[in-house]
Amino acid sequence: MGRRRKTLHDYAAEFSELSVRREPAGPSSPGPAVAVETLFCTPCQLPLRVRRDRILEHLSSGRHCRNRRLLRQLGLRSSGLRSAGPDSSLSLSLPLPLNVPSLLSHPSFFITAGSNTGYSMVPSPPSYHKLLVPHHPIPAAHRDDPTPSTSASHPSPLATFHTGIAPLGQSVPTPDASSPTPLSCHGGSGIGLVLFGVGLVSKALLQSLGEETSCCLLYVVEDRPEEVERAFGPEVLAGARVLQQQDAAIALGDPRVSGAIICSPPDKAPEMVKDALRAGKGVFCEGLPSLDRQKAEACFDEADRCGRPLVCGFYKRFDPALQFLYKKVRDSRALGRIHRISTISSLYPAASLSLLKASGGIFYNAAVHDIDIISLLLGESVPDTVFSLGHAFCADMGCLKDVDTVAISMKFPSGAIVTLDISQHCTRSCDQRLEVHGSQGTLRVDNQNPLGITEHGTSVSICPQTQAERYRDAYRELFRHFLRALKGQEPPVVTKEQFLWTLQVAAAAEQSWRNRFAVDLHSSTTDLAGVKAELV
Repeated sequence: MGRRRKTLHDYAAEFSELSVRREPAGPSSPGPAVAVETLFCTPCQLPLRVRRDRILEHLSSGRHCRNRRLLRQLGLRSSGLRSAGPDSSLSLSLPLPLNVPSLLSHPSFFITAGSNTGYSMVPSPPSYHKLLVPHHPIPAAHRDDPTPSTSASHPSPLATFHTGIAPLGQSVPTPDASSPTPLSCHGGSGIGLVLFGVGLVSKALLQSLGEETSCCLLYVVEDRPEEVERAFGPEVLAGARVLQQQDAAIALGDPRVSGAIICSPPDKAPEMVKDALRAGKGVFCEGLPSLDRQKAEACFDEADRCGRPLVCGFYKRFDPALQFLYKKVRDSRALGRIHRISTISSLYPAASLSLLKASGGIFYNAAVHDIDIISLLLGESVPDTVFSLGHAFCADMGCLKDVDTVAISMKFPSGAIVTLDISQHCTRSCDQRLEVHGSQGTLRVDNQNPLGITEHGTSVSICPQTQAERYRDAYRELFRHFLRALKGQEPPVVTKEQFLWTLQVAAAAEQSWRNRFAVDLHSSTTDLAGVKAELV
């Protein structure tokens, strides 16, 4: 017997975002009414051809990803829609339950090598990977949380999150302008927040801010209203009060505000950080508090004096895959003595010239995060020697006296040799990989692949993944860490000493590239305190 041909319902059962819609054949058809079944994409509201290649092509398209994200933002509380039965019609306003574990994408792998040359594939925990459809996890109180944390006494629970926008078919009540209550604030019981600067804020942070239910965005301080509307959209503008920078004291003086999110350039951030701390607000600085060592140290000292937390935005520390790797390397000593570490960080899409100029360049916008992870994995604050090579393939980068591609080599006191490969050029999807080689084996973090489909035998997914999408979970956990720090449940993970050492290594890497020689960080003649006193 031949192979059974798959029906529409078979495809709808296999792909959760597809459904079978029953519609009348039309009033012009003679005889009794006949229902015609059509395979439909629910997020896109489009009929699909019943061919697997066309279905996969559509599910991996940018249009489908955008529509799926839009449905999530519009308040669809279910993680997907299943197929309607043969005698039922699908209602878009009534999501149906879905068996979420069956939709887990193929995980990226940690590759472990023993004493021999063979490699064994060890999949990372399934909760570390993105689903094929948006998934809202159950509250942490009802399940064990497998997500590792860099703080042994304070695990990182993945709590239930919501969006602050009403579901389809419902109108959003507009709050009174004199008493702003953001849409993400339920009953006014959340932690009040103020956001300074919108031009440099990341999409991943905005998404975390919109999803979290335990906080309320009360104020946005930005001199350019068009930037606020571009970043948030009119829905959030209806719930948060937008202020000019000169009126920032209004937000800092509001007793409902407990925390301040600083997304301003490093040359303007120090004063904002200290003003917020002096007003009794905890501070989350998404970028660097300052590129100058003395100014950054003053910010941390002010936080200690005021007794309020200052959380630094080293988001890669909170990436579930890197946390799992940290536990393997540091806690269980699975690799023995570390010999080499190599990282590849290619950004997609490339950062704009204005962002690079405002943030201090590639060494302070990108390299600093990899330097922080390396120090964490090795347990060593600063290397003995740093040497950098770089080039500006983009002519505009040369005008900024900066580079868009850089290789940084470091040797640490333990003997470990580290290589960082950082680039602003990535054509289809971000490239984020890390390898740790030790005396007893090797561990590798590969690129994440949401669909589990590769092209030409490479690890690059056919579905483009941006930097914000790759580190969405990391930003979410970092933001929740900030909220816990505001409540006094845990201290900031990044200490003043760790931040200052990381800043010094980044400054040494930049100095090595500019002067074209290796920098000895343990030499008494090396002074990097003011190497980045002003932005290029």
